[in-house]
Amino acid sequence: MILEILTPEKKLFSGEATMVMLPGVDGLFEILDKHAPIISALGNGTVRVGSKEGEKKFDISGGFVECLNNKVIICAEGGMAQ
Repeated sequence: MILEILTPEKKLFSGEATMVMLPGVDGLFEILDKHAPIISALGNGTVRVGSKEGEKKFDISGGFVECLNNKVIICAEGGMAQ
């Protein structure tokens, strides 16, 4: 799936991903390849991105995520790579 992680200041990640673990406002959830369409609010925590190159982590303080047609867009607040 294609993943983009955006903040108001910059693009944190753009590329191919095999999984994304997200800090939802009600707890962690995961999006995998060919996931059903979803829009969800995000809370404070760490976004974990799995790809062929390994795992990357980004700390966020909120935002939202949209998954549609195997493309995931995360609009995050306060994003920082670990």
